[in-house]
Amino acid sequence: MLLDKPVPPAVADAAAIGAGALMPLAFAPFGYWPLAILLPAVLLWGWDRASPRRAALRGGLFGLGMFGFGMYWIYISLHDYGNAPAPIAALGAFIIILVMALYPALAGWLLGRWGPPPGPCRWLLVFPALWTLLDWIRSWFLTGLPWLAVGYSQIDAPLGALAPYLGVFGVGWAVTLSAGLLLALAHGRDGHHRARRFALLAALWLGAWSLGALRWVEPAGPTLRVALVQGNVDQSLKWQPAHLDTTLERYLELSLPEHGRSEVIVWPETAIPAFYQDVAPFLDALGEKAREDKVDYLIGLPTGSWQTRDFRNSVIGVGHALTFYHKRRLLPFGEYLPLRGLLLFFRDWVTIPMADFVPGERAQPLLRAGGQPVGISICFEAVFGGEIRLALPEATWLVNLSNDGWFKDSLAPHQHLQIARMRSLESARYMARATNTGVSAIIDERGRLLAGSHLLRAEVLRGEIEPLRGLTPYARFGDGPAVGLMVGLLALGQWFGRRNRATRHEPETR
Repeated sequence: MLLDKPVPPAVADAAAIGAGALMPLAFAPFGYWPLAILLPAVLLWGWDRASPRRAALRGGLFGLGMFGFGMYWIYISLHDYGNAPAPIAALGAFIIILVMALYPALAGWLLGRWGPPPGPCRWLLVFPALWTLLDWIRSWFLTGLPWLAVGYSQIDAPLGALAPYLGVFGVGWAVTLSAGLLLALAHGRDGHHRARRFALLAALWLGAWSLGALRWVEPAGPTLRVALVQGNVDQSLKWQPAHLDTTLERYLELSLPEHGRSEVIVWPETAIPAFYQDVAPFLDALGEKAREDKVDYLIGLPTGSWQTRDFRNSVIGVGHALTFYHKRRLLPFGEYLPLRGLLLFFRDWVTIPMADFVPGERAQPLLRAGGQPVGISICFEAVFGGEIRLALPEATWLVNLSNDGWFKDSLAPHQHLQIARMRSLESARYMARATNTGVSAIIDERGRLLAGSHLLRAEVLRGEIEPLRGLTPYARFGDGPAVGLMVGLLALGQWFGRRNRATRHEPETR
């Protein structure tokens, strides 16, 4: 067969980086989700004929292509808004991308060093479990950055229906299992083996699709009319004190017409770029008007003071009650500097306003808006399913406030929205997502986009939220079942692999 014929190592290397460079097309805004199955199969094919060292190289090349093209926007935030010189911004972006690429490099090395020989055991047991475990480790190791985890690509595909059961990493396992099955089908030498592997692939997809028909939640009250105010304040002007009054006037101008037709009005992350006490008279007047018109506001702003150097990224509830939520999961480098003793030079080159935030308490009372308890997340927190679960089961709907103005009209706002949609699907809750420059969105409990705003435009997005109660399996148990399944599959794969050591293929020596 064609796949069994030897190819020059350089060709397989080029295939690895080419496949990685195409991987971002599987994610938003492109949405070519079948590529998330096909392209890892190409990498796995390259790993099958490689020594551990060469497999690590190919995994690293795949990662450089994937994260280099998929996360190039890091440079925009560092250079255009962090005011870092172009060489420093490029170096910072490259370091982050290189760290991300180490994960597929490690996967290749481990598979080549300790994995079973090429065959169904390797393709269907070890590879999917290993890839998924490393995606999970990437979500928490060194503060965690699970961006472009492969499961996110399936939000609009049949495999996405596994999210309420096993979360995004369980979906990712189904994707990589499908990739392994694809390679196994290509290697099938007779009709019997091909039929069995095709049947397994069909069972996986049909099973996921049928699970998606189950409903784990029920209504918890009448629908809420919400308005998401997208101010589109330019990031270069946002933190200038002279521009504060203009910002407040813009948000008021967009919001006041919503009184009487919306029950909840949401402003994005740090919509008010000033400390709470510095704008307290403004908020008091807004609260009085909100109570008079029977509307609740959720507004992003910083709390703390320059005197105490105790900054928090917060959300304030204005209307029936004055309440606060403080962001728990901070963005490294953007909101705090990890490993300060080693990385203080970073602060000398990159200027980010109030980049020394402190995290809020893990246990915080839920804010209420529209008469319902709401699970609040701010920007980066929506990347972590575990953060959203902290508000459940009490929260009947979700609100995410973000400021994607750091990334202009790049892939980042679309990818961030796709991640938020996965959180709604995992938890079976509606989400209202308000951003400064877009994409603001109303998302239903199945992760479907009901309404979305335009990028880089000041506008108000209106929609209805259905409060829901109940728990999906993922909301109840988190990532534990998926991680346990991966560990079990790895152990099973290694056990089968030891039985087949005698038939191991000779790897490349180059």
